[in-house]
Amino acid sequence: MSVANLCHELGHDPGAYAPKPRVTVPAAVLLAKDDVTIRRFAERDADVRRWTELDRGGAYLALEVPELLVADVRAFFGPLAAD
Repeated sequence: MSVANLCHELGHDPGAYAPKPRVTVPAAVLLAKDDVTIRRFAERDADVRRWTELDRGGAYLALEVPELLVADVRAFFGPLAAD
């Protein structure tokens, strides 16, 4: 989805900025070197089970450091398989 499409959808959805129900599906957050987010909001809005902040990588993480991405995905889904 392009940023323009997202802006259009948010601008035409009266409930776009209204509070949403908490997501109960297990989630993981993987931040590349220069990514920024506010952890307390992520944890408030979703069931964050794994939080990883990398010291390298960027917008094309899967191309730049695929081994780190794969390791994090495996570490997240491994314990869920036992649930």
